[in-house]
Amino acid sequence: MKKIITILFLALTNIALAQETVTLRLNYEKGANYTVSMKMSQNMGAIMAMNMGIDMSIKITDVKEDVYESEMKFSKFTMDMIQGEKTMSFDSSKSDEDLDDESKMMKQQMGPILEALIYAKGNNLGEVLEIKVEPNLPSLKDIANQSSSVVYPKEAIQKGSSWEMTREDKGMKMDFIYTVNSITKESVMLDISGTVSGLATGKISGKMNVDKLTGIPIESTIDMDMLASGQELKTKVTMNMTKK
Repeated sequence: MKKIITILFLALTNIALAQETVTLRLNYEKGANYTVSMKMSQNMGAIMAMNMGIDMSIKITDVKEDVYESEMKFSKFTMDMIQGEKTMSFDSSKSDEDLDDESKMMKQQMGPILEALIYAKGNNLGEVLEIKVEPNLPSLKDIANQSSSVVYPKEAIQKGSSWEMTREDKGMKMDFIYTVNSITKESVMLDISGTVSGLATGKISGKMNVDKLTGIPIESTIDMDMLASGQELKTKVTMNMTKK
């Protein structure tokens, strides 16, 4: 009899946990500082292969109800590229003495980007409401507009729940589907799927780990297998965000 009661108790406990719901919101605190590390790899077979890394800092300057303001600054940029028989390696943290002529030229081009400040306003769903870059650099503004990695649904979610988000960039339309894989005491684990259309076509897959308390995506991986102008293109983007 005791065994039957124990089994029933465990079953009811598992059902309760499976039905746990959570409302995902970005709960930033004014004055909080974060570091973000992003890595991207692109592979087009024998034509081109590239690995790129971006480090940036984010400071939350104000929080009013469901709207926050932040300052973002790029701190480091690295790139390794093979294009045909040509290779190039760049690290913005290296001194001029450790760079070749081509890398020195690239460092000069990257200088304004590394010095610029990005001011962003967003809401607790993850939607970017306003972007300002000083000095005004259109290319950097485009990057900043993509800074939100996910937009949360307004309603509460539970295991198995899913929602969609669409992003358009440089002639490509990316339709993301986020599905709740599991909910633990500390995290909400999401599976990412979707499609790419427009200048390139393909499929999206990946995973995201969201801090349950703050709503911050602390870790994510997104893979895109695409076909662009008849050529296969594989892209992988990883992101880690930590509080200082």
